[in-house]
Amino acid sequence: MSAKSENMRVKGLSRRSLLSAAALAPFGLAAPARAASPAPLPKVASLDYGLASTLMNLGITPTAIVSLADWDKWVIEPEIPAGVADLGNGWEINFEVLAMLKPDLILTTPYLDALKPRLETMGKVLRLEIYDASGGAVLSKAYAATRALAQAVDRVAEGDAFLARADIFFDDCRKRLALIGAPPVVLMGFLDARHARVYATPGLYDNVLSRIGVKNAWKGQGNYWGFETIGIEDLARVTDPRARLIAFEPVPGDVLPKLAESPLWKALPISQPGRFSVIPGALMFGMVNDAMRFARLLTEHLENTA
Repeated sequence: MSAKSENMRVKGLSRRSLLSAAALAPFGLAAPARAASPAPLPKVASLDYGLASTLMNLGITPTAIVSLADWDKWVIEPEIPAGVADLGNGWEINFEVLAMLKPDLILTTPYLDALKPRLETMGKVLRLEIYDASGGAVLSKAYAATRALAQAVDRVAEGDAFLARADIFFDDCRKRLALIGAPPVVLMGFLDARHARVYATPGLYDNVLSRIGVKNAWKGQGNYWGFETIGIEDLARVTDPRARLIAFEPVPGDVLPKLAESPLWKALPISQPGRFSVIPGALMFGMVNDAMRFARLLTEHLENTA
């Protein structure tokens, strides 16, 4: 074949290829483009445990959180992966560490509003309201904050899926507890052998009790964090004979031995054997993840002691 003929054949093939590609392109059959690399996950620093646990349920590990050393004491699950930085106490943020990390987003709440102007010099700040003086149903506000957080970190689908799982879970707890005729409960955390926090409306625990169909036998009104500080003697105000008293870990080490010797404690109807118990803790000032842990622990306990 002459060089001229070969050149014409190549040109013809090239022309036919271009025409074919042009014809197929409107039907999506053109040569596939190289897949785009997924966008890198944002670097998020959380100044709140509940927001940090929510972030992890959206598939993002926080770059840093406050009070990392106490996570396993108060939050427990999900487990914090290695490599997350500790920003120190909530009111004593280590701003040097925060500046070094250069987060894309800093999560905060009204509780730390005094720090907000300085935080805004270090990155974008997202302030989400769950517990504040405006009141309102905490669990509903936690759902709304979850959606806002999911939107901010481009995880809307993950946020919707997480909340859908939560609804299914709460519904299941409600059905299980209805089957056993769950008793009313008084929920408390010991401060010492004479004082405790009792969890009441409008707190997270109280909201979850309503959601899963369990009556809160404590009639007092809590602050916007959802608790009332009482003396142990105030438990005599609980008159429902079916009510169960449930305390959460951690319990100060000297509390139970002192109560065992206390005539006051032993005289309380609600402290009698079979009516008082201690169960693992769940974050009382948390969000949906923490509400689910509380609901699971309570449901399993009431089933096991029915």
